[in-house]
Amino acid sequence: MTSQQMASGQQPAAGWSGSAAQALPADGTTGTLIGRVWDPAVGGPSPVLITADGVLDLSGTFATVSDITESAEPAAAVREVAAHAPNLGSLDDIFANTEPTTRDESKPWLLAPVDLHVLKAAGVTFAVSMIERVIEERVRGDIEAAARMREQILAEIGTDLASLKPGSEEATALKAYLVGEGLWSQYLEVGIGPDAEIFTKGPTLSAMGTAEQVGVHSSSEWNNPEPEVALLIASTGTIVGATLANDVNLRDVEGRSALLLPKAKDNNASCGLGPFIRLFDTGFDLDSVRGMTVELDIVGLDGFTLHGSSDLAQISRDPADLAAQLLGPHHQYPDGAVLMLGTMFAPIVDRDQPDHGFTHHAGDVVRISSPALGSLVGQVQTSEECAPWTFGIAALMRNLAARRLL
Repeated sequence: MTSQQMASGQQPAAGWSGSAAQALPADGTTGTLIGRVWDPAVGGPSPVLITADGVLDLSGTFATVSDITESAEPAAAVREVAAHAPNLGSLDDIFANTEPTTRDESKPWLLAPVDLHVLKAAGVTFAVSMIERVIEERVRGDIEAAARMREQILAEIGTDLASLKPGSEEATALKAYLVGEGLWSQYLEVGIGPDAEIFTKGPTLSAMGTAEQVGVHSSSEWNNPEPEVALLIASTGTIVGATLANDVNLRDVEGRSALLLPKAKDNNASCGLGPFIRLFDTGFDLDSVRGMTVELDIVGLDGFTLHGSSDLAQISRDPADLAAQLLGPHHQYPDGAVLMLGTMFAPIVDRDQPDHGFTHHAGDVVRISSPALGSLVGQVQTSEECAPWTFGIAALMRNLAARRLL
């Protein structure tokens, strides 16, 4: 991303974040939706339940969202205490006060819906699109040659790429074929090999919520959002809910070396989560997640627009398998974890110059949505110009102690 692209000083008009109604799932507050709100009255964050009657403060029973997701039955536990929880106000008012440029800091606003959970992400989880990119690169855009190579691969491995499962005999055969053709890479290893790529997206408590800025390192000239579904996983390994995520990626940095993945992924304001966690209950479960389609819409100050989608049905590693690779006897997370499931979206639409593809500009509004989870929206700015992250674990513990919640 060039300095001209990111340092224009332009800002989108007030109201770029949309409305509370857009943030909610298609069925409104029917599901069990929890989040976090910064409450100026107590000088800190409180877990909340989103209801048709208002935003209910759960901190009297659950000091953290982690406490909720560590409950034996989180949705039931939240519903049980909701009748006696204080009302912080309407979601309309709290959402409207979240946008940083117009925020009244004497009133509550939304935060990312997680706190003590570790922030993890899985990469290269859509094997079909990964193999297709290898084919495209090999044939240099020749559609007929691509079709011939695809047929050759199918004949070699004897299966449809859409049904290919990482670590299977078919995947092993494909690996042997690609190695023989000189097409193997470290990305294909994690795409169809037995072990998933799971990395740390950011430190605990560093995630940004909806209607806030999204950070892109100022040195990057080629980058994009990654619209994803994220699982909420308890310390037991049980998947208890889901939310939306923006796994901001610096494609030029990672492209220089896979060892630069931490720099490509973990920068100030580069992890977006929200707007709410939808807890699993009788109307929403892991099968609901497996059937989701995630939509992405980008609107730039230059008039540029882009739309894309990811169909979770095409994921090559089942969400439960990814969760098991993250957490189990081999690795524990006592406060729970967030796991972003990856995306099949890689924008190739030219924006600034022919054959240069897509990259962000300052002021881009990025909206990630799915009917069951609502809409997560952020405005792009350099990580250096986004508000610095200052409220960490020690600050949270001091605040909760002062409120006598510990």
